[in-house]
Amino acid sequence: MQRRFNPLEADARWQAIWDDKQSFRADDASEKPRSYVLEMFPYPSGRIHIGHVRNYSMGDVLARFRRMTGHEVLHPMGWDAFGMPAENAAMEKKVHPGNWTRDNIANMRAQLKKLGFAIDWSRELATCEPDYYGHEQALFLDMLEAGLVYRKESAVNWDPVDMTVLANEQVIDGKGWRSGAPVEKRKLSQWFLKITQFGDDLLDGLKSLDQWPDKVRTMQENWIGRSKGLQFHFKPVAPFDTQIEVYSTRPDTIFGASFVAIAADHPVAQAVAAGNGEAADFIALCKAGGTTAAELETAEKLGFDTGLTVTHPFDPEWQLPVFIANFVLMDYGTGAVMGVPAHDQRDLDFARKYMLPVERVVAAEGDESAPIHNEAYSAPGRLVNSRFLDGMTVEEAKAEVIARAEAEGWGTGTTVFRLRDWGVSRQRYWGTPIPVIHCADCGPVPVPKAQLPVVLPEDVTFDIPGNPLDRHPTWKHVDCPSCGKAAVRETDTLDTFADSSWYFIRFASQPKDKPFDRETVEKWLPVGQYIGGVEHAILHLLYARFWTRALQHMGQLGFAEPFTGLFTQGMVTHETYTVRRPPTEQEREHFGWYPPGDDGIIEWRSPDQVVRTDGGLFDRETGLKVKVGRVEKMSKSKKNVVDPDDIIAQYGADAVRWFMLSDSPPERDLPWTESGIEGSWRFVNRLWRLFGQIEAGAEGQDKPLDRKLHQTIDGIAKDIEALSFNKAVAKIYELANAVEKAAPSASRNAAIRALALLVAPMTPHLAEEAWADMGETGLIADAAWPVVDPALLVDDEVTIACQVMGKLRDTITVAKGTAKDELERLALAAPNVVRILDGAAPKKIIVVPDRLVNIVI
Repeated sequence: MQRRFNPLEADARWQAIWDDKQSFRADDASEKPRSYVLEMFPYPSGRIHIGHVRNYSMGDVLARFRRMTGHEVLHPMGWDAFGMPAENAAMEKKVHPGNWTRDNIANMRAQLKKLGFAIDWSRELATCEPDYYGHEQALFLDMLEAGLVYRKESAVNWDPVDMTVLANEQVIDGKGWRSGAPVEKRKLSQWFLKITQFGDDLLDGLKSLDQWPDKVRTMQENWIGRSKGLQFHFKPVAPFDTQIEVYSTRPDTIFGASFVAIAADHPVAQAVAAGNGEAADFIALCKAGGTTAAELETAEKLGFDTGLTVTHPFDPEWQLPVFIANFVLMDYGTGAVMGVPAHDQRDLDFARKYMLPVERVVAAEGDESAPIHNEAYSAPGRLVNSRFLDGMTVEEAKAEVIARAEAEGWGTGTTVFRLRDWGVSRQRYWGTPIPVIHCADCGPVPVPKAQLPVVLPEDVTFDIPGNPLDRHPTWKHVDCPSCGKAAVRETDTLDTFADSSWYFIRFASQPKDKPFDRETVEKWLPVGQYIGGVEHAILHLLYARFWTRALQHMGQLGFAEPFTGLFTQGMVTHETYTVRRPPTEQEREHFGWYPPGDDGIIEWRSPDQVVRTDGGLFDRETGLKVKVGRVEKMSKSKKNVVDPDDIIAQYGADAVRWFMLSDSPPERDLPWTESGIEGSWRFVNRLWRLFGQIEAGAEGQDKPLDRKLHQTIDGIAKDIEALSFNKAVAKIYELANAVEKAAPSASRNAAIRALALLVAPMTPHLAEEAWADMGETGLIADAAWPVVDPALLVDDEVTIACQVMGKLRDTITVAKGTAKDELERLALAAPNVVRILDGAAPKKIIVVPDRLVNIVI
C-alpha cells in the first residue's frame, strides 16, 4: 500500500464506478424502508462555493449512512434555474439567458460530481426547462379552477427609464439600480395565490413540526401573524361626511388615540387631493417611496394634515385630526390606522414630528405617571388614563372594548393575519409563462392543458428596456381558446419561488404526462430531512408549505407538511485581507483628494494573493503589507472566497468533506483556515496508513479495544442521525488513536476493517480504496453499517484510584461492583501502596465503590 493516499487517481476512479453502476439510483418499487434526504437545490450562478460543499456534504453523509442501514434512499439534485441574474447577464454579456443558465448548470454539475456525492442524477431537473415548468403551468391552472388564484391591481416599483417593474432589492435609495431614475409606485393587474386561505392551518401546522428548529417555527409564526383585534369606524365631523374604517390589534389603547392616518390611495385622501394641490403633491411624494411594509417601517414618517376631523367612539366631544401618511398602505387592512403614540413607535415618531398629544394608557405597576419620551411603551401592564378600563389588564381591556363596540354597533371583533396573498406576477422574460390568454370578449381564459407547455420564445433581445415578451412580434398573439377571436397571451411570468415550491415533489415522481404520480409521491414524501440555509426560513418554506396544502386541498396529495425534518446549517466564513496601495497619477488627477503622503487606496485581496512569512502577510504581486480583517461570510466583493476546485485539486474531495464536517457544530458558522484543511489532509493519510496495517494471522482478543469499537459504532450512528457530524468525527479520531496504540490481534484487525465502514459516509473515496485493498468484494457504498454488540456497550471493568493520605499512589482494575472488602484487600496489596506504607498499619480505610480507596495512616 502506498504511504500517501492518492486522491487524484482514486476520486475519479470511484466516481466513475458509482456512476457506471448507478449506485445511488433510488428504486420506487423497493420494499425497503424509505428515506428522502434533500438539500435545498442551488441557483446555477456558474460556480459552486464552499458553502454549497458544506451543505451537500452534510446531506450526503446522512444519505450514505441511511443506505448502509438498509434504507432505500432518495437523494436527488436539481437547479433553481429561473431568475433575474440570467437576464442581467443577458443584458451585460449579450448572451441568451438560457445559454448562460445551461452553461452554468454544466459547470456546477461537474463540480458537484468531483465531490463524490451519492446523488441520484437520473432525477436531475432544472426549473427553466419546459418539461418542468409545463407541469407547473398545469398546477397553476388547477389552482385557478379551484379558486386559489385571482387577479387584481396592486402597487409595484416602476422604473420609468428601463420601463420595467423592479424587485424591492433593485430599488436603491429610491432609485432604479440600473437606470438611477427615481422609482415610481404604479398599480398593475397582477396574479395572486390565496395563501391567506390557509393562514390558520399554516400556523397550527407548525405545532406538528417538532423536528424543525424553534427559531424557524417562530419566524414563520411571526410572519403569518394571527391576531385578534377590533375593526371599527370613526364618525366624521361635519362638513366632512365619510366614516373612516380602521382595524386595531390594540383596541385596549383606544383612549390613547391622538390622530387617524390614512394611506395616500385612500378614497378620502384622493378626494382631498382633488381640491388641494399640496395634498396632491404629498401623495405624489408618497408614491415615490417604497412599497413594502419593511421599507415603510424604516422610512421617515411624513404626513399631511387634511384639516378633517373625526370623533372618538367613546366620546363625541373628543375630535381627532385626519392625516394622509406615508407609512400607511392601502393594501394592508383598511388603509387607515388609529394613531396611539405612547404605545407604537411609528405613531410616536409621527406624533413628535407633528406635535400631537402623547398619552400613556398602559403602565407597569408604579409607572402610571411616568412620561413617554422617545421610546413607545410596549411591555405588559394595566390600563391607566382610560376611564372605565382603568386597572384592567391588556387582555381584559381588549375584550371589554370589543364587547362594547359590538353592543353599540360601531365595531366588530375580528381575527386578522399579517400574512398577505402571494403576488406571483413578474414582468420579466426568464420565468415560467403564466398560462392565461386575455380576450377582449371573454376576459382571462386559461390555456387548454393540451396546449401546455407554453414555451418561452428563444428569439428575444434585451437591448430595449422592458419585458421582451411584451414586444415579441408573434409569441403573444394567439386566438382565444374560448371564442376563437384574436387575443394575447399573459406576458407576466411566475415568481421563481413558485418553481421551488414543488420541486421536491417532482423529484419523487417524474411522469411525462402529468406533474407527478400521487401513489409514488406518497411513498417518498414528506421529505424526511431537509437541509438548507436559515435565510430561507420564511418565504421558501412558507410557500412550499402552502403549495403542498393547495395540492391536498385539490385532492392531489394526502398530506399537508412537505418537510418532516429541517436543519439549517451555519455558513462558511474566512478572514478578509486588505492592502493600501498608493493612488496612481491618473487617480490623483481624477479624484484630486490624495495629498502627498496619503495612506492610499484600500483594496481587498483574495487568499491566493496573500503570502505568509515570518514577518507577516504580504501581497504576492506587489509586496505590500496585508492587513488581516474580520472573519466574515465568504463573498466575491471582499474576495474572501475559496474555490472548491482548487482545494479538491490539491487535497482531494475527502479532505474537503472531512473539514466541512469536523471543526464546528453544523448549525454554527465554520471558519475556513489553511491549517484546518491541511489537518484534514493529514488525517486522511493517517487513516490510509492505518487501513494498511491489518496483519494476517493476528490472533487474540483485545477486550478494551472491542468495547471501544462497539461504543464508537453506536455513538457515531446516533450522532449522524442527530446531524451532529462534528461529534461523530471526534469519535473517529478517538477510535483511530486507540487502534494505533493497540497491539496486533484479531480485535485490532476487526477494528481497522470497521473503521473503514465508519468513515465511508464522510470520506467515501478513501473508504472504497481501503475496502478494495483489504480484499473485500463489492462496494463499501453498498456495505452494511457495522453491527453493534450490546454487551460491549457496557463497561464491566473500572479503574480504582488507590490513595494514601489523599494522594494517588497506584491504580487497580477490577470488575465493576467489586465488594468493599475485596477493594480494600487489593488496594493494600498494590505495589506502590505497599512501598508507601512500609509496614505501617492503616488507621482508617475509606472506600468509594467503583472509584477509589483512600488509606489513612
